[in-house]
Amino acid sequence: MTQDPAGSLLSLPPPQVPTEALATLAASHWGLTGTLHPLTSERDQNHRLDTGTASYTLKLANPAEPTALTDFQTQALLHTAREAPNLPTPRVLPTRDGQSILPTPDGALRLLTWLPGTPLAHLPRTPALAASIGRALGELDATLAHFHHPASDHHLLWDIQNTPDLAPLTEALPGDLKPRIITFLARFTTHIAPALKQLPRQVIHGDFNPHNLLADPADPSHLTGILDFGDMTLSRRICDLAVAASYLIDPTDPASLLIPLTQAYHQANPLTAQELHLLPDLITARLVTTLTISAWRAARYPENAPYILRNAPTSRAGLDALTNPGALAETLTKACGTPT
Repeated sequence: MTQDPAGSLLSLPPPQVPTEALATLAASHWGLTGTLHPLTSERDQNHRLDTGTASYTLKLANPAEPTALTDFQTQALLHTAREAPNLPTPRVLPTRDGQSILPTPDGALRLLTWLPGTPLAHLPRTPALAASIGRALGELDATLAHFHHPASDHHLLWDIQNTPDLAPLTEALPGDLKPRIITFLARFTTHIAPALKQLPRQVIHGDFNPHNLLADPADPSHLTGILDFGDMTLSRRICDLAVAASYLIDPTDPASLLIPLTQAYHQANPLTAQELHLLPDLITARLVTTLTISAWRAARYPENAPYILRNAPTSRAGLDALTNPGALAETLTKACGTPT
């Protein structure tokens, strides 16, 4: 059998367990009854459980996800709750007999606290909001720098350091975009990857995108939720900031939101000059990754295409706007007051 170029986690659809079966598990193992509302997810089956007095997130992992990987994500949530309780991350709620993860024939099942707020994707992007994102990510990365797990060093196609592995998926790209991305992949392999390998390495969140961050709509600069630790991996620290930055590019003025984002991150978790120098290229790599994987998955699962392609337009606009990575790196370095 030929190995799927995207890996089993991206190649298999989410599980489809009947709602009644999940409700029975929630009642039996957590003692909770109520209404389950399905939530969209790229590879898991998630529901909001409303009991009438509280809400929770019921997460069923993709059966292709190794047990150790689910434990990795769960232990990271537990670590963050202990070490940085002010960060608005979901709390893991144990079963009646004290399990953080309930094994089932259809995948690992977990219950998390439900976090209030509006996804940042539905709120105006402002410098104050960008600073809040940078500050929260800097604090989270500083916390995860002290977290270790045997399953952390796993291959994830979304991880920026694996950008060259996108090559087999480029056939799904639009014809006007494919040559440009193929050229970038070659440059990444020869020039960016060797420099990236010299930078600080740690566990990162990996997906600080506007759909995974919540804010108070009455005070949009106040983050109320950091969701979805499913893309965590052992990578280069700066890749986490590059992911967040890739969703905050104003096509008319790319630096306008990236400056407060990067400054706030740097204040919470100081960056090196080498990290700042490489940041614009890594932002480009994330945009390329989003466009390539999204196109490939949308072609494979047309029924889920609207969800899969939700970030593609902004990623394309961001890619078109990043025309001078060297100048942007200099701007961000000066804004952080870091010697070049």
